[in-house]
Amino acid sequence: MTGATPAGSRLRADARRNSEQIRAAAIGAFQGQGLTVPLEEVAKAAGVSKATIFNRFGGRIGLIEAVIEEVVARELFALIGRARAVDDPGERITYYLTALRDLQYRQPAFNDVLLQTYPDARQLMEICRAGSEANEEFVAAARAAGALRPEFTAGDLHALVLDNALALKHGELPPRGDYDRRTMYLLDGIGGRTRETT
Repeated sequence: MTGATPAGSRLRADARRNSEQIRAAAIGAFQGQGLTVPLEEVAKAAGVSKATIFNRFGGRIGLIEAVIEEVVARELFALIGRARAVDDPGERITYYLTALRDLQYRQPAFNDVLLQTYPDARQLMEICRAGSEANEEFVAAARAAGALRPEFTAGDLHALVLDNALALKHGELPPRGDYDRRTMYLLDGIGGRTRETT
């Protein structure tokens, strides 16, 4: 009996290992291709069957819920925190929009979150809510400081971000230099008197 491993312990260890492998594979696949990547690809990368993903996580929604913190939420919330640390409202909105568009360019999964591709994923929708609140906060402060056009609203920002998400998800990824140049065009277009006098 000494040194023997009970069958139940081996099964639990196998289950944990499978779950960890699936999580790691999902994070890599979602970050690289977005939340709509076929589960067969995740299963292949994890070295398990697609059925194992359903057994461990209940399917795509459960898998998204299990890894969305590492895939999107942590970086987005850190971005928002860094923006809040910028004292000047004009510099804050410039940093926020630039960093937000950078995240959209780098992380296909972030665009799926913005587009609410899986509205049944509770954490995904919570990320959207937090992002909307940040949009409203930063736009209101920048408008009050004259750093944005007075008619520019958080709704306008939301629409611009969604338009960009759709273009990145369904179009060809532009060269990074062109993309960054268009970010500056956007900032110049929505800027108020503070940006116009600099």
